[in-house]
Amino acid sequence: MKVLVTGGAGFIGSHVVDELVKRGNQVVVYDNLSSGFREHLEAASATGFVTLVHGDILDTEALTTAMEGAQTVYHLAANADVRGGRANTSVDLQQNVIGTHSVLEAMRRSGASEIIFTSSATVYGEPTVFPTPETYAPVQTSLYGASKLAAEAFIQAYGEYYGIRSYVFRFVSWIGERYSHGVVFDFINKLRDNPARLEILGDGNQKKSYLHVHDGIRGIFLAVERMKDSKNVINLGHRKYVDVNRVARLVCEEMGLQHVELHYTGGIRGWLGDSPFVHLDISKLEQIGFEPEIPIDEGIRRTVRYLLEHPAILDARRIPSGGRSDA
Repeated sequence: MKVLVTGGAGFIGSHVVDELVKRGNQVVVYDNLSSGFREHLEAASATGFVTLVHGDILDTEALTTAMEGAQTVYHLAANADVRGGRANTSVDLQQNVIGTHSVLEAMRRSGASEIIFTSSATVYGEPTVFPTPETYAPVQTSLYGASKLAAEAFIQAYGEYYGIRSYVFRFVSWIGERYSHGVVFDFINKLRDNPARLEILGDGNQKKSYLHVHDGIRGIFLAVERMKDSKNVINLGHRKYVDVNRVARLVCEEMGLQHVELHYTGGIRGWLGDSPFVHLDISKLEQIGFEPEIPIDEGIRRTVRYLLEHPAILDARRIPSGGRSDA
């Protein structure tokens, strides 16, 4: 089967491509490479089952052409800079909302009938129920979260109009091999610049759940295989969570650093729009057999080791760009 993956050269997208190829699919990767890496696709491309199209999802005509013959679309291309929306208030609208509309239009024109979409736990804003279920009614606290929720709504409406089955995955933060942005990434680069001092946004007590990419990919494909409603909204996360201070300690340990001075910017949030506590109810996925296998601590350690072994990824993202990649 032919499958198209937007953002397929990114962190999560490239792992999706690997799994699709393992399952015998012909895969078209559609990526503008602003934050993806060709190297992530080397193994999958060597099989002869992958075609990389260098393009922007806002170019609906080019996207429609690339999508011809595909029945399923994995849509991961998005603005990945959660914080950047305050400085550039149009980036989330353009890349996440209008970009998703462009993908849906290409699906309508080409006849694709199924979309798998990477949303985010940020759509819940600052919830008061933990773990937070899919039925929680959120109030938005960031443009990024608002854009992801708006994209979900467009996907569901297109499904109603044109019979497109949808799988919307609301993620916690992912970690693991090919990881290219986020708190672990930022801590490593800060410590590379100054091994004696680490600035932590907020007070360090923010509690976050993290999911290793291997568990996340298993969760996605398990849901697509076993859930057959026309519109599926699914939390994807871990049963556990850790605070940011623990993340900092684990990063320092894996880098072999001792007596690092921790400095805090203060407040219960890392930035405006950051949620102090992210912990999702994953019982819907558990009911079909999903169980995270990799403990959060081990996932963080493996992420640090991978990035230290691949400094080119760290160097490429040393200055946040707010570019398009997978969420």
